[in-house]
Amino acid sequence: MRKIFGYLKHSKGAVLTVFILLILQAACDLALPKYMSDIVDVGIQQGGIDHAAPEKMRKETWEALQMVMTDDQIRQVSKAYEENEEGVLVRQRAGSQTLEELDGIFESAVSAAAPDGGGDSDSMARQKAVLFVRNEYEALGMDLSGIQTRYLLMSGGKMALLSLLMMAASIGVSFVAARTAAGVSRDLRRKVFGKVVSFSNGEMDRFSTASLITRSTNDIQQVQMVLVMLLRMVLYAPIIGIGGIIRVTRTRTGMSWIIAVAVVVIMGVVLLLMAIAMPRFKMMQKLVDRLNLVSREILTGIPVIRAFGREKHEEERFDAANTSLMRTQLFTNRVMSFMMPVMMLVMNGITVLIVWAGAHGIDMGRLQVGDMMAFITYTMQIVMAFLMLTMISIMLPRAGVAAERIDEVLKTETSIVEKKDVKDAELDHAEGCLVFDDVAFRYPSADENALEHISFAARPGKTTAIIGSTGCGKSSLVHLIPRFYDVTEGKITIDGVDIRDISLDKLHSLIGFVPQKGVLFSGTIASNIRFGGDWITEEAMKEAADVAQAREFIETKPGGYDSPIAQGGTNVSGGQKQRLSIARAIAKDPKIFLFDDSFSALDYRTDVTLRKALNEKVKDAAVIIVAQRISTILHADQILVLDEGRIVGRGTHEELLESCEAYKEIARSQLSEAELKGGTRHE
Repeated sequence: MRKIFGYLKHSKGAVLTVFILLILQAACDLALPKYMSDIVDVGIQQGGIDHAAPEKMRKETWEALQMVMTDDQIRQVSKAYEENEEGVLVRQRAGSQTLEELDGIFESAVSAAAPDGGGDSDSMARQKAVLFVRNEYEALGMDLSGIQTRYLLMSGGKMALLSLLMMAASIGVSFVAARTAAGVSRDLRRKVFGKVVSFSNGEMDRFSTASLITRSTNDIQQVQMVLVMLLRMVLYAPIIGIGGIIRVTRTRTGMSWIIAVAVVVIMGVVLLLMAIAMPRFKMMQKLVDRLNLVSREILTGIPVIRAFGREKHEEERFDAANTSLMRTQLFTNRVMSFMMPVMMLVMNGITVLIVWAGAHGIDMGRLQVGDMMAFITYTMQIVMAFLMLTMISIMLPRAGVAAERIDEVLKTETSIVEKKDVKDAELDHAEGCLVFDDVAFRYPSADENALEHISFAARPGKTTAIIGSTGCGKSSLVHLIPRFYDVTEGKITIDGVDIRDISLDKLHSLIGFVPQKGVLFSGTIASNIRFGGDWITEEAMKEAADVAQAREFIETKPGGYDSPIAQGGTNVSGGQKQRLSIARAIAKDPKIFLFDDSFSALDYRTDVTLRKALNEKVKDAAVIIVAQRISTILHADQILVLDEGRIVGRGTHEELLESCEAYKEIARSQLSEAELKGGTRHE
């Protein structure tokens, strides 16, 4: 709850505006029942006569009333009335307090002048005074029907104006609340996305992709929805509730105990339902995560699923996750579906109780019909205030869980951090000499090092190749260079500067990285090749495509370089995807090239042609190639053989054939006897 309210700390102006508009809305809402009561009691029952002190009065009537008034009362009434030319006493304009005092004087005078043998209640005294005024107006020949119509139109007009004002305030609140919540949601998405982008591979491994998508979409949407309800309902409920209680105490009906009974019953029902449904609400977001995870795996793995004939199994897996979420939602919805009928039953029961108790009051002359109707309306407003609070309390747990999940992402410390005093200036004219100095690396939460005692230098204009069995640490080694992970021991330097002393922007500007799995983005071929920056010219883009052997298939497409690329590059083949990824790195013109098994999807002829063109293009850059095929690294200036995270061989192809048993085993599995004896492979 505190976190959700905390999201509004930068929207204090909007919250204050909402609060003022809600007070205005509540004031109008609370004023309407009084006008309704006056229309019934005064406009209908009293014929529009709203004061016991008549506007006009005959002289003889005044003289008769003086017989039952005190001297002070006579003096006060005399000051309030003036005699006109026709000998009729006319009431002068007076303040509400003076008019109220005059009403009291006339009520007591009329009751004293016409006693009925018993004590008069306030209501009965009022009715006698109104009857007296009515008879007086009739005797003066005044239009009683016109007086009633005028009063009804005036009161109805005031109600209409209040309703319009309340509607305008409500629309204003809805607009400001929706805008504020949408702004908070936008800022949260921006923060979460910015945080996720800054995550290293270690943090990405901690949060699944499906979970991060859920947190960025569904969780933030839950918070946004609750924020709207907080601003619309949670702030409004206490205002209307307290206002309703104050109004009820002023009605003096003697039925306040009914409200206490209603509140106790409502709170009991709500607490019972929440105790049943709350555990399931907390499970719901995890089930949404699970459904997203399964959906994503199935949709991205459709070719493999079809190839292995596992459609039925995956359908059952999706159905299990989907059904689990459905059952939880159905359970909570069924439990919550009891709330509204029970609340309506309570509200209708309260209405019946008020009518029953109020009817006795009306029968005994202590209460008027309009007062009872106003009391019913105020009671419903108070009950609805509690109902609004209970409804939001149902949604808060789920939103609270969502806020916790969002906060977990935002508070996660990124393991890859930049130093305050970076040494970027030392690399303004970088040559690209990359050195591993006794590097060791261990994955987070792993028990053993993935790499140990790695030392080598990759120099500009030279090609360093890395080969080894699957799982020996080749990709792990390459991922340390752009700081996807940080080294556990030792250091990596570029031109003698530790990469941890360089800003990430500067480091990445020196590197052209081609991942093991080619990644393309939705857009065009041109936008993907020029992904390294807008400064890449069209000529550089085409040259990069030519070096990567991609121009041939690009120019066969109807749109050429403007041909669309689908999300994930699904509309191009694996080899084409790799060639575009290579072209993207070449177009950037970096000082260090990292090819993480980036030639595996290429046929032998394309591989040979591409590497020849690449050698001519990147003569001044350091090239590091991770490969599975010896043919790809045959002419590398330096080949590193990895085995279980250690360098077990170092040298050229010919040297390793003589000195490294692990390299010989790989060579025997890929090269013929003639090629092994010759020491080279013809291209």
